[in-house]
Amino acid sequence: MSIETAGDWTGLQRIGRIVRLTLDALVRHARAGISTTELDEVARRVMRQYGARSAPALVYGFPGAVLISVNDEVVHGIPGDRVIAEGDVVSIDCGAILEGWHGDAAITVAVGEVGPEALELMRVTEEAMWRGIAAARLGGRVTDISHAVESYVRSQGDYGIVEDYVGHGIGTAMHQPPSVPNYGRPGKGPKLVRGLALAVEPMVVLGDHRTHVLDDDWTVKSDDGSLAAHFENTFTLTPDGPWVLTALDGGKAKLTELGAPFGGS
Repeated sequence: MSIETAGDWTGLQRIGRIVRLTLDALVRHARAGISTTELDEVARRVMRQYGARSAPALVYGFPGAVLISVNDEVVHGIPGDRVIAEGDVVSIDCGAILEGWHGDAAITVAVGEVGPEALELMRVTEEAMWRGIAAARLGGRVTDISHAVESYVRSQGDYGIVEDYVGHGIGTAMHQPPSVPNYGRPGKGPKLVRGLALAVEPMVVLGDHRTHVLDDDWTVKSDDGSLAAHFENTFTLTPDGPWVLTALDGGKAKLTELGAPFGGS
């Protein structure tokens, strides 16, 4: 999917902003003693405030508004009675729809005091996401993003990069071609063209990269019980560079820090 009209651009910007505001609200509420269902209700309220709906619930029948995964749960955790505890690492994946346009982003937060390994895992995963976005250029290839993500993670230590779950195209549907792996050689896959909208979402674990799905048919855990982190942003390509649709500043601050072009004014 590529952005072809001003209406396309406006639609994706609006839903991207709503997704970010929803995640920001969840970060403020994530604390010891709150249940994952209560966090989910926060997400429902914020989305409803802006007229948006949960994409996982509406499109895929997910039993919650957002996906909340704790500690060794990598992704797709179902909100429920679980109470968040001091020292937990909580990943929240938010997908939303407004007037047919989809936005998708994820963040991992530390609740209270966590160990240095957990903090470093989160830092590495988030930075890898930004390195992937910064590597996107018109005329490049999808795996330029993949290679940048993997190269950064590998340079930081012996982490596992989850291979079974990857980034994706996004726009009039939540998941569209092309897939955006978090590993691989550069210069492969579809060409990066003006207006292409992609979600980049590395999932990184402290141990082995292999995962399994629980009996609920949703929750994905690391096979060896390793702690996991997940970060995601949706961005599009302009002639001037990437524009991050799920960042309130369009990604300007971080892309500038990395010495990468920014697709906004």
